[in-house]
Amino acid sequence: MASTSPMLTIERVQHACRAMALDCTSDQATQLLRYISEMQKWNKTYNLTALREPEKMLVQHIFDSLSVVPYLSPWLANAPGSDQSTSRKLCDIGSGGGLPGVVIAVMTPHCAVQCIDAVEKKTAFVRQMVGAVGLPNLTATHSRVEQLPEQNADIVISRAFASLVDFATLSSKHVNSTGWLVGMKGKMPDDEIDALHAQTDWQVDHIDSLVVPELNAQRCLVWMRRKKGNP
Repeated sequence: MASTSPMLTIERVQHACRAMALDCTSDQATQLLRYISEMQKWNKTYNLTALREPEKMLVQHIFDSLSVVPYLSPWLANAPGSDQSTSRKLCDIGSGGGLPGVVIAVMTPHCAVQCIDAVEKKTAFVRQMVGAVGLPNLTATHSRVEQLPEQNADIVISRAFASLVDFATLSSKHVNSTGWLVGMKGKMPDDEIDALHAQTDWQVDHIDSLVVPELNAQRCLVWMRRKKGNP
């Protein structure tokens, strides 16, 4: 059993995934539960998250992160005939203890996922998840995002940045020429979008409304691309 809570079951994870039109094998559900178990254990020393109860971690961290996967998957699929050496790359900026990066790595094993955070103990935890959860496609980098060499990622995502302007300003160099910046947000960030268009070379392409099972809260996914004419 990957968790000490009787309410954290493979069936519950798979039921939530079905509600999000997301395929989840029993092995993947087990990996997600193992991740919660490890997070709970490490949290006592490393303070990875303010949440302490496994139930809340499941819904507010795991289900919340899972909700973006159906929208990311088409952009992370490898081109026909490609091999592992040309797999898509996703960078999770300000990943903390691996959210949403670890969850995305579980659900898209063909994609290379890199979690980046400025706090060394948090990236140490994510590195530990490579073996503990079984994620050979996952890496963790301890660095401030503005000091990191360009990563040439297909998608750069963040769940933690304070504003879309900050996200675009600090992270845009890590997106390849055809890639996306993707921001996980709560309610529709209209003021942030206006500021993004006024202050950066990025613009919002589209916004997906997210529904997170068992969570009564607004969530959306903001997709950004470079303005035409900008490299």
